[in-house]
Amino acid sequence: MIRLFETRPGDDGLPGRERRLAVVAMVLGTLLSVIDTTMINIALPSIARDLEVPASRAVWVLSIFQIVCAATLLLFASLSELLSRRRLYMAGLAVFTLASLGASLARSLEVLLLFRGLQGLGAAATLSIGPSLYRMIFPTRLLGAAMGISGMVVAAGYASGPTLGGVVLSMVEWPWLFAMNVPLGVLALTMAWRALPTEPRRQGGFDMLGAVYSALMLAGLFLALDTLGHGGAGWEIAGLLMASLGALWLFLRRQRRASHPLLPLTLFDEPRFRLAIMVSGLAFIGQGLAFVALSFLYQQERGMTPLETAWLFTPWPLTIMFAAPLAGRLADRMNPTALSTLGLVLLLCGLVSLALLDPQASLADSLWRTALCGLGFGLFQAPNNREMMSSVPKARSANASGMMSTTRTMGQSLGVALVGMVLAAGLDSVQGTLWIGAAALALAVLVSMRRIPLTAAAPNGDTDAVQTSQQAK
Repeated sequence: MIRLFETRPGDDGLPGRERRLAVVAMVLGTLLSVIDTTMINIALPSIARDLEVPASRAVWVLSIFQIVCAATLLLFASLSELLSRRRLYMAGLAVFTLASLGASLARSLEVLLLFRGLQGLGAAATLSIGPSLYRMIFPTRLLGAAMGISGMVVAAGYASGPTLGGVVLSMVEWPWLFAMNVPLGVLALTMAWRALPTEPRRQGGFDMLGAVYSALMLAGLFLALDTLGHGGAGWEIAGLLMASLGALWLFLRRQRRASHPLLPLTLFDEPRFRLAIMVSGLAFIGQGLAFVALSFLYQQERGMTPLETAWLFTPWPLTIMFAAPLAGRLADRMNPTALSTLGLVLLLCGLVSLALLDPQASLADSLWRTALCGLGFGLFQAPNNREMMSSVPKARSANASGMMSTTRTMGQSLGVALVGMVLAAGLDSVQGTLWIGAAALALAVLVSMRRIPLTAAAPNGDTDAVQTSQQAK
């Protein structure tokens, strides 16, 4: 851990001593957004009861946050170049904190949904540029370790959200789940103001039309996936998908013509970035599907309580928290795509073992399979994120960061929707859906193996290093 804050000659990023406070600010800001996503799940029954609304409507307290956040990730990643990442991150924290205060005071579903949407906006502003801020804070030689910290923080947030929510609800009412974000948000905002690095703002305009097309495209897609996951009508799903595809066509045409495109399509000319994005999407489909499928498997088919189910899930995020920092450090010393491919293979083996789990299996038998999945995902995520961030120039790291966050959200949502589709179809066994996730991971392994030679050919796996080397010649 000490080496993360050492300063060596030629280091880019912040000096070693200044990195500490910047990392704490990043960790706290990320935890606020990630924990909020999973913590609210456990409060939905209480919210429905207190606001006197059906459970089907209360689910929108979760859905509106996810849809708004997903639809604006690319927009904020591009906007950060115009405003600077420091200003955007602080603005996102401020909006999230104020919206949390509003949500804690809401006494009707409509008002609560309004502030939940604003929370989603604030979370999108911080999450969309998180990885690129790590690249500004740390020198290139420690980029893998930085991505390991990022992966560990996200895993810790997802793991602790349900437990924290349950503890809080056992003592106070659900509005306190939102209220406790306020002092923590103020603290994170203060540290960000003091510690995050400054940068010159880009001169030029903003692709507003591209932003509109992007929001329509992503909102339509996530609404379609949400409708699919809840067994909605086929015509409604088809209509939303058609609208999303139409917006996608307009978005791509706009990006080719805009002087300052929201998402420079030249990013995808780099095969390392393109393949890393594909692999990431497939891996998150598998993980998103597994999380939902196992919840239904343990509770509906095995008759376990929610608490017992939570314990069975615990090895997954715990092993990620252990493996992600280790994988990040290793990715700075060896071929990151080889390491992330190994992680995918372990994740695939773990998911296949869960798909083959005997209904009468012991608790220990379930735990080691879940731990294997977490170990595999932990070894995969940090090196793959390092590969994405290092394969593009630093000037494009905000765009790469936004694409990374969008791909993660899309993959998880598609995995959830696939489980919902199976449940809506009335199929007998949820466990069978794990084979769909395994198929996505098998494809991810095949794609990942193609990029190992590409990374080996790049000095230190870094695009800026390649460019510098070529200029020196």
